[in-house]
Amino acid sequence: MSRISRPPSSLLRAAAYTGAAALALTACGSGSGSGSTSTGSGEVKVGLITKTDTNPFFVKMKEGAEKTAKAEGVKLMTAAGKFDGDNAGQVTAIENMVASGVKGILITPSDSKAIVPALEKARAKGVLVIALDTPTEPQSAVDALFATDNLKAGELIGEYAKAAMKGKTAKIAALDLAPGVSVGVQRHNGFLKGFGATDKDVACAQDTGGDQSKGQTAMENCLQKEPGINVVYTINEPAALGAYTALKAKGREKDVLIVSVDGGCTGTQAVKDGKIAATSQQYPLKMAAEGVKAVVTYAKDGKKASGYTDTGVTLITDKAQGGVTSKDTAYGLENCWG
Repeated sequence: MSRISRPPSSLLRAAAYTGAAALALTACGSGSGSGSTSTGSGEVKVGLITKTDTNPFFVKMKEGAEKTAKAEGVKLMTAAGKFDGDNAGQVTAIENMVASGVKGILITPSDSKAIVPALEKARAKGVLVIALDTPTEPQSAVDALFATDNLKAGELIGEYAKAAMKGKTAKIAALDLAPGVSVGVQRHNGFLKGFGATDKDVACAQDTGGDQSKGQTAMENCLQKEPGINVVYTINEPAALGAYTALKAKGREKDVLIVSVDGGCTGTQAVKDGKIAATSQQYPLKMAAEGVKAVVTYAKDGKKASGYTDTGVTLITDKAQGGVTSKDTAYGLENCWG
């Protein structure tokens, strides 16, 4: 899995922290900020905490934060859990960043509920807290949310799948994320809404954790339960590619419609290659870039970002359907996760 390159060494400044061994916390940036944004130490610090540092989605998010921090002349500190769900590691990162004097923290919470007390402590100390991609529960636990409208993302691929079926009876497999995770629930429900279906119409539902190998196993299980499945909704593109592998092994890859969400470069290429019919593309780089800018604004004039900012979603397919707005894979590859 490809990783983004780090900024030049002249832009780096080490920041090591111990505690929950789940995290690596680093600082990078362009040195001191301007006088209008400076703190007592002469620079503005912004923290970014992602669920992991290996998932390409979060790699792209980090890239957006790094580029914007450099452009704005502020210091970026980053941390990530060792695995998706590492709440203890994210708590430690918050505490370390607050102690280091960050002006704001951007976070993709691994556990939307369990992270709330740590975020509330940070806010009580004057730190601006913005959730990226994944909302907290309650959403009011942060100052602002910059994220994809995941319900809409699901609706788009649901509408597309319904149109592409052209009146044929659908036997649906839903390859979901995990129980109770808001992003997964919203995408699932959005797909059903867009398709005009309910959970009673789903022939097989399996959790995948968004993992390709688990997606393959889930699809194999669904084909055993209902061999006639002809529509597959997946939580993300790794799960979709796992489903495709299972279908291809059965010689079914040509007659089963797979739709997904994310719009990463690998997933968009899979749409171009005909493995996935359509995907809803989201923009993590934009989420992080806008988040850094919001912290800079707060540092300059004390104005806090608030509420929900929709960072956009676009249906990507090379097999457009009437009545469903979409763009082709040329656009998708040019803008994948941008």
